[in-house]
Amino acid sequence: MAVDLAQKAQNFTNRGRQALESGHYELAVDMLMEAVSAAPDILETRKLLRAAQIANFRKNGKVGFGAKMGYLLARNKIMGLVKKGQGAEAMAEAEKLLCQNPLDADNIEAAVKAAEAAGKTDHAAISIEAAYECSNKDPALLERVATYYQMAKNWEKARDAYRKLSEIKPGDQRIMQLLKNTEAQATMNAGWEQTAGKKGGFQALIANKEQAKKLDQANKAVITGDDADALIAEKLQQIEKEPKNMNARRALARLYIQNKRYYEAVECLQAAIEAAGAMDPELDRMLSQATVQYYDQQIELLRKNGQEDEAVQMEADKNQFVFDDLASRVERYPNDLHLRYLLGVQYYTYEYYDEALEHLQLAQKSPKDRLWALYYLAMCFLKKDQTDMAVMQLETARDAIPMMDDLKKKVVYQLGLCAESQGDLEKAYQYYKDVYSTDVGFEDLSERMLAVSQAIKAQKQG
Repeated sequence: MAVDLAQKAQNFTNRGRQALESGHYELAVDMLMEAVSAAPDILETRKLLRAAQIANFRKNGKVGFGAKMGYLLARNKIMGLVKKGQGAEAMAEAEKLLCQNPLDADNIEAAVKAAEAAGKTDHAAISIEAAYECSNKDPALLERVATYYQMAKNWEKARDAYRKLSEIKPGDQRIMQLLKNTEAQATMNAGWEQTAGKKGGFQALIANKEQAKKLDQANKAVITGDDADALIAEKLQQIEKEPKNMNARRALARLYIQNKRYYEAVECLQAAIEAAGAMDPELDRMLSQATVQYYDQQIELLRKNGQEDEAVQMEADKNQFVFDDLASRVERYPNDLHLRYLLGVQYYTYEYYDEALEHLQLAQKSPKDRLWALYYLAMCFLKKDQTDMAVMQLETARDAIPMMDDLKKKVVYQLGLCAESQGDLEKAYQYYKDVYSTDVGFEDLSERMLAVSQAIKAQKQG
């Protein structure tokens, strides 16, 4: 169970980091909240979450009277949990509050107290860092920050906080004395590497405007020509200096893919996986996609050159790669339900229905893939002449889909076929009519409805 949660946390962390890099802050918050929920002790994940919360709030956040009242109620709940000694629960509630406004001084204070109540001073420090770097105009909060750094014997940051505080309160002798004390301590610890004004931390994660612009450029599909070459050269230099920088390697691979340089993307991702030295589901996924894109590019080129036999052979090679790659990734990440779903569909396509059933039954647990998994489960049962089992899956899927979308059309149409095969023509006709009312051109629906209608009339006349 612990291994499952760790893998889940890693998966969500990778997705959250990618979303944060590409400026999709709301998605980053959602992914990283899932990661923290699965593995609350991982410090780096919580740091990424805090960066995403701040970036998202700066982009989309609004503070009105109603919101402030909501903050107050949430803080009261957190402090109630703290008083009861329920630190872990308080931290979970604090993260929800910081998703709403991570720059509110009282919200940060509540998060710090929750972490301290849980005995996680390092996690409390993350919230303090957020306050220190991103919300340093509030006197009460600044003093709280300075006090915290004093307790942690981080004299440089304590000194810096008191300096900012003295600028806000220039005539406050108490603050001036505290500033002198921390300056003296900082002087004695001059060799300390973490200076108060050092760039980085949350601001580096959120990034300055120029870096954000570059990240945005690197994730747009329209970067071509000289712009693309310049960004690629920049990433190559960065990787040479920082070979373990997976973010730079991912960004380089995306640039290659955007410019249809799939072979180079594949090489880049293979090198990234080797450099990572550990399993990385996101890199694996990117490598799989880039390889398929390379196959498709070569197949198109062969057909343009009139080499149809070679194109057909390469298409077969591609299909074999997709199957083998999915099977291999499922083996590496057995708890990734989306991979289970994709592999199940592959087994269904190649008529290995028992194997398909095994993976699709597991894929039902995935909220994202559940309905399509039910549909393919039903199709497998139909291929095995187990119509009753198929109908159960189809009815479950039908009842869970509110609108007559493309999937529901397929589901209801199959229910019609099942009813028709079992001789219930009236029921079959009703299913067909439900689909027909939305899409008159669906499959062979017009002909089938006519045939069923005529058969019903013949039965009545007979």
